[in-house]
Amino acid sequence: MKAFLIALLAIAAGAFCARATPAETTMEKIEKTGAMTIGTRTGSPPFGYVNKNNEWVGFSIDLVEQAILPLIAKKVGKQVKLEKKESTPQTRIPLLTSNAVDLIAETMTDTRARRDSVDFSLTFFATGAQFLVRKGSPIKGIQSIAGKRVAAQQGSTNARIIRERAPNAKLVEFPDQPAAFQALAQKQVEAYANDGIQLAGLKAKAPKPDEWQIAGEFFSYEPYGMAMRKNDSDFRHMVNTGLMEAIESGKYFELYDKWFGPKGEVPYPLTPETKRFLQMQVVPK
Repeated sequence: MKAFLIALLAIAAGAFCARATPAETTMEKIEKTGAMTIGTRTGSPPFGYVNKNNEWVGFSIDLVEQAILPLIAKKVGKQVKLEKKESTPQTRIPLLTSNAVDLIAETMTDTRARRDSVDFSLTFFATGAQFLVRKGSPIKGIQSIAGKRVAAQQGSTNARIIRERAPNAKLVEFPDQPAAFQALAQKQVEAYANDGIQLAGLKAKAPKPDEWQIAGEFFSYEPYGMAMRKNDSDFRHMVNTGLMEAIESGKYFELYDKWFGPKGEVPYPLTPETKRFLQMQVVPK
């Protein structure tokens, strides 16, 4: 009996220790491996895409490389390599929760529902949903898509809003932006719903940009944040500090001009209101 009790106590103690051992934090993982892995896009210019030289580039990638990574490297006291994996609306949260990536740096809208699964950085880009259509299309906005075949990406906020606000539209969901645009180009659908800035990028990179137009006013608010695993405050602090310092120093606006300025990949003027909003997120030192 005594031996049985001792065995039970040993098992209980082992279980307690297992529960008490904290999980490895993202900063500890980065320090141990010397690498940080981001999930980003290969077909969402200019946030993340593969260019004509087969280089994986974009605004989101530049923000990580130039604003966040140096700060993390300084914190861990060693050089940190940036690794990239492709993420999509339906795979990005599983990639985070399975530890396959450390940070989602792409066109991910910060929503209250998503905050149940992941944490977000401060907002680094603000846009809204619109439609890409052929020139001359009768579709002028969300009020005119009833009965129309409309493409959206699986797992996107755009698809959810269309189901809620335009239930009579014939929503067709695709795994990624290239597939949705191909369906539009082949006239399988009459419009493609996505965030305005992504549609502007898609139009700019299309073989014949003049064939397409962006229709309607914003029918949603889409604040982009960088997503990370929940309850990892040290890493979230590093990401936010990197973004705040980039905004405060002007580095953010240099990168914005590189990608969205008049000579950028996708011209998309930064409104005074949005610039002020970004600056107001910078807390005092």
